[in-house]
Amino acid sequence: MAGPLAGIRVIDATNFLFGPIATQMLGDMGADVIKVEPPGGDPTRGVGKTRTPLMGSMFLNVNRNKRSVVLDLKSHEGSEVMRRLLSEADVFVHNIRATALRKLSLDYASLKADCPSLIYAAAHGFGPHGRYFGRPAYDDVIQALSGLTDLNERANGKASYVPMLMADKICGLFLAYAISSALFHREKTGKGQQVQVPMFESMVAFNLMDHLADGVFVPENATEETASFGYPRVLSLSHRPLPTADGFICVIANTDAQWRRLFDVIGHDELAEDERYASIANRMIHIDSLYEVMEGALRTRNTDEWVTLFEAADVPAAPVQSLNNLRQDPHLSDAGFFRTVAHDSEGSLLTTDIPIEMSDSPGSIVKLPPRLGQHTEEVLREIGLG
Repeated sequence: MAGPLAGIRVIDATNFLFGPIATQMLGDMGADVIKVEPPGGDPTRGVGKTRTPLMGSMFLNVNRNKRSVVLDLKSHEGSEVMRRLLSEADVFVHNIRATALRKLSLDYASLKADCPSLIYAAAHGFGPHGRYFGRPAYDDVIQALSGLTDLNERANGKASYVPMLMADKICGLFLAYAISSALFHREKTGKGQQVQVPMFESMVAFNLMDHLADGVFVPENATEETASFGYPRVLSLSHRPLPTADGFICVIANTDAQWRRLFDVIGHDELAEDERYASIANRMIHIDSLYEVMEGALRTRNTDEWVTLFEAADVPAAPVQSLNNLRQDPHLSDAGFFRTVAHDSEGSLLTTDIPIEMSDSPGSIVKLPPRLGQHTEEVLREIGLG
């Protein structure tokens, strides 16, 4: 069965992670993604271990279900071929600076008349309505500006980055969501449109979904203090995996009923009647003393014992698992989540399955990450060029 985006052609002129993550998701859902690369290729081709040149591990992880075409957009011939590609495409995704696009006549204003049904998706560092527009932006910059490093400092006492390319990955989700929404709009109206997804604004919106917290209330008079941003429970120094007799465990209760069952499991059922812990509001106030009691109790048994007891009591809990152990996780093994595939130049590669299930139009992995320019001739023949 074909994926939900089968028949949609995407011209992908993005590099690094933000854009490629989004276009890989579109490709997983059946879109024909043509990755247009400069002669030197996407810079991530050189990141990580390689078996053959320009096929680094970073590139392999975010560029499946794509075809690679090499074009020098700075040349007249290259930009003309690009315009030909776009005339037969449904979606154009890029992270090229606006000034460069205007010079190439590949900006939205230049393409709109000839490609009225095109979804023109721009992946920016900063939105076009603020003073930062046009500045270069990478994951670290956006983590710092959007408050992520501040959250780490408030929670752990030290300003630090989240140890992953969090902004790139989250914004890639925003971009894929925006393109899919624009395609749905076009299905209803027949009209294309410009879509702009800025990293900075997207990450601020993402971070404040919980951390706007009491700041949602605008002061009603001049003497009322503005509430501080930040969700106290997750910013508590006690909010962390807790030690057991042989390791660490994550255990979390949210409802009053879950907390009563948790207290019973750890042998402190009297806490259910303690006014400090009887309601969610009071638990938030006394979160540090609550976690102190829990930590003392959890040290008395092994992790596996606690997980079994909490599971029986219907209290969410899990052992702390290392990245290297994920491949042996029993649930992921049951689901066949990790797959070994045979790449024509890279040999055996490990990849993850598509996590989204659709009963009538499931996504699939039909193309492995392409070599640089592997499909240039093939794609150019499809649009009538030699």
